[in-house]
Amino acid sequence: MPNYRRAKDAGATYFFTICTHRRQPLLTQEPFRIALRQAIERTRIARPFTIDAWVLLPDHLHCLWTLPAVDGDFSARWAMIKQYTSKLCREHLAPRCPPASRHKRHELGLWQRRFWEHRIRDEDDFRRHIDYIHWNPLKHGYVQRVVDWPHSTFHRYMAQGVYPMDWAGVGHSELTEMEFGE
Repeated sequence: MPNYRRAKDAGATYFFTICTHRRQPLLTQEPFRIALRQAIERTRIARPFTIDAWVLLPDHLHCLWTLPAVDGDFSARWAMIKQYTSKLCREHLAPRCPPASRHKRHELGLWQRRFWEHRIRDEDDFRRHIDYIHWNPLKHGYVQRVVDWPHSTFHRYMAQGVYPMDWAGVGHSELTEMEFGE
């Protein structure tokens, strides 16, 4: 079994990319959104963390989390979220015979096993990743303006005055070269 080396710094902020298995476009469907929200709430009770930014797309999500000063185990948090979401969505997943490796692990085929993580280094890195998260629906062609994507913390940041309503609309090119774990 591989032993992946991941920095697990308590109190640190991390950027994550999590994908559905085989990039199934499920996450923005209501049953999956609701299940994911419930799974996050349940996980945050057991193992707290702060969500700094989030975007939910049909086949993947990006987010920034800040972990508590006493616990840097983000992998356990993601395992809980994935497990809870899968259980809550079991009836919405297409029945099929999973490969032996997934069957052995009791995986239901909603999530990719691995995820991308990046430890945020400084304020500039934090800001760039928040911009990338919020720009992602425009990057993938889901909207013409970031403000039109409903599954994002962009609206919270806009209400706080961090972004203007017209940030990253049609013709916005400053972020086109950014790639973060996709």
